[in-house]
Amino acid sequence: MEYVYTFLIGGAICVIGQILMDVTKLTAPRVLVLLVVAGAVLQGLHLYEPLVQLAQTGARVPLPGFGYALAKGAMEGAKESFLGAITGGVKAASGGITIAIAWGYLIALIFNPKSIR
Repeated sequence: MEYVYTFLIGGAICVIGQILMDVTKLTAPRVLVLLVVAGAVLQGLHLYEPLVQLAQTGARVPLPGFGYALAKGAMEGAKESFLGAITGGVKAASGGITIAIAWGYLIALIFNPKSIR
């Protein structure tokens, strides 16, 4: 059942993002920001953690999961100190940030970007 929940919740998050791009005039970067902020806000309200407990990576891997990791790290860091509140989010999401930078660099080396006119 864990795989089913992971697939359904992760798929639903992706469908929401696709619907936002198809139905509204929001661009992909704006939808990206909206989903990351939604994950952070939902975690701040303690509503995203139950979703993560149910769907595991189905809720952690999509874009709201990044916001969730940032907010959770900041909330845990805030328990220690003010500086922990600032650095906690980056520490919690450092793995995802590192992979994004590394893959972005690798793809930029392999493919020739085209400018959009």
